[in-house]
Amino acid sequence: MSKNPPNYISTTNACKLCTPLGAALAFKGIEGAVPYLHGSQGCATYMRRYIISHFNEPIDIASSSLSEKHAVYGGGANLKLGLMNVTQKYRPQLIGIATTCLTETIGDDVKLFLREYEKEVEGEKPIMVQVSTPSYNGTHMEGFHNAVASVVAALAGKEGDEDTSGGVNILPGFVSPADIRYLREITDDFSLQATILPDISDTMDGPAAKTYEKIQPGGTPLSSIASMGNGMGSIEFGHTMSDDSGGVLLARKFGVENVRIAMPMGISASDRFFDHLTRLSGSPIPEKYRGERGRLVDSYVDGHKYIYGKKAIVYGEEDLVVGLTAFLAEIGVMPILCASGGKSGKLAEMIRQATDDLLPEQPQVHEGMDFYDISELAESLGPDLLVGHSKGYPLAQKLSIPLIRVGFPIHDRMGGQRILHLGYRGAQQLFDLVVNACIAKKQGDSSIGYSYM
Repeated sequence: MSKNPPNYISTTNACKLCTPLGAALAFKGIEGAVPYLHGSQGCATYMRRYIISHFNEPIDIASSSLSEKHAVYGGGANLKLGLMNVTQKYRPQLIGIATTCLTETIGDDVKLFLREYEKEVEGEKPIMVQVSTPSYNGTHMEGFHNAVASVVAALAGKEGDEDTSGGVNILPGFVSPADIRYLREITDDFSLQATILPDISDTMDGPAAKTYEKIQPGGTPLSSIASMGNGMGSIEFGHTMSDDSGGVLLARKFGVENVRIAMPMGISASDRFFDHLTRLSGSPIPEKYRGERGRLVDSYVDGHKYIYGKKAIVYGEEDLVVGLTAFLAEIGVMPILCASGGKSGKLAEMIRQATDDLLPEQPQVHEGMDFYDISELAESLGPDLLVGHSKGYPLAQKLSIPLIRVGFPIHDRMGGQRILHLGYRGAQQLFDLVVNACIAKKQGDSSIGYSYM
């Protein structure tokens, strides 16, 4: 008998975050930018607290602070007043304006308000980029990618002569500051001038300063974004974003070749990334990275006996789930359930393409999941590992299995912003985490313990 689906839709414990939160993080990766939420104060307060807990860095998110009155009469006046205040107090180069559920529901015409603001307010004004981000229509990743695309659409052009073009645009998606620093190191070693958009490597993981900076130094320079249309090519990480991404817009408007690849996690995916850099630069892979790859292969051999055949549940952002699933399959771990709160409709196919030659049987793949659903499925699947962010901790505790903390958010450990996921170096760190978690589990379950592997 087929079970009738419920006649309601509810989320018990979401496996996603709100759309404007992703947009705010993308704007934080741009030089001199202040994220601004057109909505209630509570939204901005929640997001600041949530983001600070992962990055351990201050983040200011401005708000138009709408109340019940504005839900009836509209929030245009508050939006304009807030923009004036932010401009006076922060002196930003760019204000990234993201809408919330409230302003989207009441139908505020933000573009009209911004045109009125330009006419009504005298003096020099920062660049203003607006993105529509209602939380009932997507996840934080949609907000992130849409904000990046909005910045590209507003700022990117074709600067200088054709003969001076030579840079590569890298749109890595939502990765850690450590990942971005590593990407910068790689492109520098290939002698490639790279525009990485966005770049949160300093703005969300900066050094201690003697004085408080209202806007943290760092971020993708506005001048670099303006010249992205002159690049020799773009590389986007991920396949589940929309067809109106930043890389696609650059290809349509300026003819910049855009290549989409899976997040370079593990040996095979990293090989593809390095192959593209070799093609763009005309230079061979630097010996440094050949050494990293060789050590990684050696460690795979050394650690294989501890993890082969272990079963894992993977959850989180869709493109991260694809990358993690391929990595786990590569090292001999069997992904049995892949889950995300996203609903791109592409997750299952992307996982199949990434693992078809690595797995004897494809894992269960579910979109639009929450942790209540994941927990129900997990009990019958008998996993050995959970792989995802720290929101999976209650389930890991319930099942008495290790949790490999990756991605965002990580709220119960230090250093979430310093976790390296990408490239051979990131795969090495992840591999050691997985192997040591399995060894620690076996060691802890032993009645006598042991001192040698």
